[in-house]
This record gives sequence, structure tokens and C-alpha cells, in this order.
Amino acid sequence: MDSTEGAPLCFPDLNSSCRRLLRPRSETALLYTLLAFVSLLTVTLNLLVFVSISHFRQLRTPTNTLLQSLAVSDLVVGLLVMPVEGLRYMETCWLLGRLMCALTPYVSYTLLSASIGNMVLISIDRYLAICDPLLYSSKITLHRAKVSVCLCWAGSFLYNGCILMGHLGRPDRFGSCHGECVVVISHISGTLDLFFSFVGPCTVMVVLYMRVFVVAISQVRVIRMQTAAVSAAPAVKKSERKAARTLGIVIAVFLLCFCPYYYPSLAGEDTSTSLSYYALLSWIMLLNSCANPLIYALFYPWFRKAIKLIFTLRILQPQSQDDKLT
Repeated sequence: MDSTEGAPLCFPDLNSSCRRLLRPRSETALLYTLLAFVSLLTVTLNLLVFVSISHFRQLRTPTNTLLQSLAVSDLVVGLLVMPVEGLRYMETCWLLGRLMCALTPYVSYTLLSASIGNMVLISIDRYLAICDPLLYSSKITLHRAKVSVCLCWAGSFLYNGCILMGHLGRPDRFGSCHGECVVVISHISGTLDLFFSFVGPCTVMVVLYMRVFVVAISQVRVIRMQTAAVSAAPAVKKSERKAARTLGIVIAVFLLCFCPYYYPSLAGEDTSTSLSYYALLSWIMLLNSCANPLIYALFYPWFRKAIKLIFTLRILQPQSQDDKLT
């Protein structure tokens, strides 16, 4: 006998309605609380990054412009994507209608692609800053950084429009009943997306960060050779460990969050929201938007100082925009 036979309908007035999967009330309350906490944390952390860079003139640099764009994409993920995906998982019914079924995955994929693109731009920026410091200021300007950000967002909108073209035209074509929103990306499209959205950006970041690490270590060794004081040695070793740890966290978190999502493509399957394990893969990837501000911002002393000024409301004081954070 079908276990869903006695389950209530998503839409009681429709005979073609899907059936709702009932959960214990305690489990539902716990899941909603966890969802609210993760979404609020993601929004708060990224909003702090955005406000800090927008308010303080000292922080309006090309590098921080890229960081601010990353914060915007991750902020909207926490504000819109996480609540919708959480509602889909916990209610087991799509209650937002046909139009939202078409737009929600498009917005979600675009934001995640923009986030990845911003991470690649940041890695390029850091590579040029470390490996070509003399020409960095002439190559990387605030205007070029803003143009790069605009191109990144435009490319994300266009690219995901092509990937989801069939779904945008007929969002209900894979639905078996009313109250279901199924997104299916074919194996061919999923394989292409695997290379363009994961393998390519990941390769660029790993290669550039490894190059940065090698150059940084070589510079440290030169300084060590030129420094006669023995007391400087522990500080040098500490900086080496910190550089290795930071770079390792950046790459490892990205891989841990995005590798599982592309499992269907690697396994030769279509990527579909109807897969039994899709919710887990999706949420692991979404958590990267919460981790990004921790990785890219909390390691900076200026961010900790900016947070203190924001929470103490000192940013409301006249001339606070000119405060020195470094």
C-alpha cells in the first residue's frame, strides 16, 4: 500500500494535487528554527561586509569592490534563496505558483554563478597584487573593478538563461501533479555546467592561489636571509602557517560546498530537484554563501573594527566615513 495514500493534499480543491508529506511537529519546529538561523546569519554577515565597504571611504578600493559584489550575491542568497528552498523541503509542496517556479531556480543559479565569478575575480586580484605589485595600481583600478563586476553579473544572467531556457519556457513540464516544481538539467547541460561553473573556476583559483603561496614563501625566505635577528624567525614561521591555513580554507571550503552538487553529472545522471538527495546537495552548496564572508572578511582586521563601529552606532556620527580602519 502506498505510504502517501492517507496524506493530505497540497491543494484540497484539486483532484490532481500532490500529497503533502507530514512531519512531527517538533521536527518541523526545529527545521524552521535552523532555517531562520542560517538565513539570518548569512544575511547579517554579508550585510556587515556591504555596509562597511559602502560607508568607509578608506575601504573603497578595487579589491573591496569585488568583495562587496560577492557579499551582495551571498546576501540575496540568504534573503531569498534559502527561505524558498527551505519552504520547498519542509512543506514538500510547491505553494508559490507557476511563475515563481520558473523564476526561482533562475535567480538561485544566477546568484551562485555570480558568487563563483566574484571569487575568481578576487583570486585574480590577489594574484596580481602579490606577483606583480609594481604594476598592480596601474592595471587594477576602481573603474576596471566595477566593469569586471558588471560583466560578471551580466554573464551569470545570460549563462543561466541558456542553461534553464527549457524550464523558463515550461516550468511545469516535468511535474506529475499540481503542487510540484521540478527542475531538470539534462546530462549534457549538466556536464557543460560542471566544467564552466566548477572545474574551470576551481582550476583558476587553485592555480592562482598556489602561485601566490609560492611567491609569498619565496619573499619570506628572502626576508629571513636578510634578517640577522634570531627573534624574527618565529614571526616568519607564524606568517607562513597563517598564509597556508588561509589559502587552504579558501580552496577546501569551496570544494566541500560545490563538489557534492555536481555528483549527478559525474555519475552520468540528469540533475533534478526530484532526486531524493537533491535537498542535501543544494543546502551544502548554499552554505558557501554563509562561509564566504567568514573566509574573505573575518580574516581582515579592518572588518572587525568596522563591525565594532557599526554595532556601537558610531557610523551615525558626522565624518565617520573618514575613520581610519587600518
